[in-house]
Amino acid sequence: MGLNSVSVSLVASTYLRGFPFSISSSSHSPLLSSSNSILNTTSKSPISLSTKFSSMDNPKVPPQKEFPLGIDQETEEQYAFHSNLLQQFTSISSIDKAWLFKSHTASSEGMMFSVSQPNLLANKKRKFVLSSTVTKRSDGSVTLQWAPFPVEMTGVSVMVPSPSGNKLLIVRNAESEGPCRFEIWSSSCVEKEFLIPQSKHGSVYADGWFEGISWNSGETHIAYVAEEPSPAKPTFNDLGYKKSGSDDKDSGSWKGQGDWEEDWGETYAGKRQPALFVINITSGEVQAVKGIDKSLSVGQVVWAPSNEDSSQYLVFVGWSFETRKLGIKYCYNRPCAVYAVKALHNSKTNETEIHSTEDAQALNLTQIISSAFFPRFSPDGKFLVFLSARSSVDSGAHSATNSLHRIDWPKNMKFDQSAEVHDVIPVVLCAEDDGFPGLYFSSIPSDPWLSDGHTLIIPSVWHSSQVLLSVNVLSGQISRITPADSNSSWSLLTLHGDNVFAVSSSPVDVPELKYGTIVEKEAGIKEWSWSDVSNPIYKCSDKVRSLLSALTFSVMKISVKDAYENPTKGASKPYEAIFVSSKTKKSGTCDPLIVVLHGGPHSVSLSSFSKSQAFLSSIGYSLLIVNYRGSLGFGEEALQSLPGKIGSQDVNDVLNAIDHVIDLGLASPSKIAVLGGSHGGFLTTHLIGQAPEKFVAAAARNPVCNLALMVGTTDIPDWCFVESYGTKCRDRITEAPSAEDLTLFYNKSPIAHLSKVKTPTIFLLGAQDLRVPISTGLQYARALKAKGVEVKVIVFPNDVHGIERPQSDFESFLSIAAWFNKYCK
Repeated sequence: MGLNSVSVSLVASTYLRGFPFSISSSSHSPLLSSSNSILNTTSKSPISLSTKFSSMDNPKVPPQKEFPLGIDQETEEQYAFHSNLLQQFTSISSIDKAWLFKSHTASSEGMMFSVSQPNLLANKKRKFVLSSTVTKRSDGSVTLQWAPFPVEMTGVSVMVPSPSGNKLLIVRNAESEGPCRFEIWSSSCVEKEFLIPQSKHGSVYADGWFEGISWNSGETHIAYVAEEPSPAKPTFNDLGYKKSGSDDKDSGSWKGQGDWEEDWGETYAGKRQPALFVINITSGEVQAVKGIDKSLSVGQVVWAPSNEDSSQYLVFVGWSFETRKLGIKYCYNRPCAVYAVKALHNSKTNETEIHSTEDAQALNLTQIISSAFFPRFSPDGKFLVFLSARSSVDSGAHSATNSLHRIDWPKNMKFDQSAEVHDVIPVVLCAEDDGFPGLYFSSIPSDPWLSDGHTLIIPSVWHSSQVLLSVNVLSGQISRITPADSNSSWSLLTLHGDNVFAVSSSPVDVPELKYGTIVEKEAGIKEWSWSDVSNPIYKCSDKVRSLLSALTFSVMKISVKDAYENPTKGASKPYEAIFVSSKTKKSGTCDPLIVVLHGGPHSVSLSSFSKSQAFLSSIGYSLLIVNYRGSLGFGEEALQSLPGKIGSQDVNDVLNAIDHVIDLGLASPSKIAVLGGSHGGFLTTHLIGQAPEKFVAAAARNPVCNLALMVGTTDIPDWCFVESYGTKCRDRITEAPSAEDLTLFYNKSPIAHLSKVKTPTIFLLGAQDLRVPISTGLQYARALKAKGVEVKVIVFPNDVHGIERPQSDFESFLSIAAWFNKYCK
């Protein structure tokens, strides 16, 4: 849905592959989120006020040391120890992007990594770049010679190298109403710098969804997506309204609010309509691309290949809306299409100018399909490929099985409105045995092609792991190129000719940089071979590495209990759970078990490294991470079995998985806690109501507790209808719920089982959450507290649905650990 899951995840010297950078020095100290007291883990009662007052009243009694948060000395020491350990996990860096650059020598090439690391003090992600030189060995593997230090990129919103690698675009969005700054860097200096005023456009989109920045092949122009200019607002002074055009410069005037505008919901609050612009990097002239209907929000722009009459086209994705914009974050069920719009050469001047004309209307290239996004041209420009989430759009599920398609690109740019869309990878309903389950990913790399020009390398979820696939877009042939016997998850960084840089990790292994090559075996059979690449990016402390080395994990298959109730074969196949535990089992006892539940519900917990989950594993807990039916990666029939059955089928799948590990002797039935966020929080609060004797503690992050309350306040009311009623209600997007609807929503919600709950529960809530507004969690927590259940609530005033700001994420999981320690150990 867009109901985000509990986070599962899964440096260059000053020349940085020839690009010098200015390093600005600004610091920010945002407000630290407040919290309620951390309760004593050895006693169910916090320090009483009467004890403090008695020592103050009696001068013979030495004053007791006052501890923060109302905890005692033993608990404070444990809290401090855990916070130090969590900080060591938190400080591990992540690679966001990587680029390779051609070199003048055949033996080596330059490589640049964009890296991020949480900055707890500043409460934001620190972003930096690290460069290296890639040298190929005779055996096909590579070595990387790393620059001695990284360089922090303060204030950088987007960084995009040109196709040749000779120029670098740096975009710095203003933090207030100031201008947006474009910088064009060469190997020795900044060549050009342009300030784009708010009157031209607002911030450049850099969110990974609407984001689109594309250099043309001549590297003279850049197309990009930015906010439309701010609409004019009424002005008032002490005499009333000031008419437009007035020259009166009265300092006593003020701006009114004007008309309220719809935005795209969660994480897009206050952002204006995304629109398409082109900048000439010689003159700095910026033009809005005309011919695009105002009802379209645009993104993901790329330049089309030049054609016979020298005109150029831009290809982009457009999302239309009529009465309102629904939340789009994590929601792939919003109809969208790939468009082309003409941009003309002006050959009367020595310098080519790009400008669009009013009569050059954008053309919808994918009218016959309900969803099309992430367009990519083949290297020879003969065809265009794109992803589609049509199964999500057509069913109403916020995310489902993707498909991949191809359009042949005409040289004369004469498009037939009903141009043929070729299916490259269709939607897989039910995979046979352990075969390819379907396509599950939301992005295509900017340059995903092998040298043959028609083979893509892409990531995709395969059951509980992410793998890398090779796809021939002409024949549709699919090959898994990562090791078939690996339960780890793999992510794609960049291609190196016909070789691949990737990252591999698992729940008990810090990410590692890998290099993949094709090797020829006996009888001419070709296979992919993977080797380790030494790197400083994923460095972690000796303590963290030692703790992780004592852990192991496995992926379990769980048989469906109610298989006879499901009309489809895919919904009756086993689902999976990832089990993380200590390698050494203590005699006669099991470590306490935390059941971890992802959100969505159409999301997935991957067998990749998660800092927060690795932290919980390292302090003495086993983890059971359940991919219940409805999760991504198991085929469309299994996924579509859940809408209409939330609160029952998913709950039963989780209980079944818990019984499975208990029966295997891997968990004690008396020491089980449950943790989930969003729809995972929906399951957490359902479980403690439907199985009140099973759990000794619970933690819920922005949980869905009352659908009847949520439907009127969320940015995705359609989710409430589809998941509660099933896909038959996918079109009830803006319809006000009836009394019967509200009754059904209530009965499907955890709050319907509240009277049975006895499990101590901690709630972690983001006050700015538009997806699952804070009111639903507070209502449930207050009701539990009123009936005498032990409850703790931490509200993060500036956080949205994900609670991902570094300080909030840190305090969240530290508090969860303290809460579970109190009741599980």
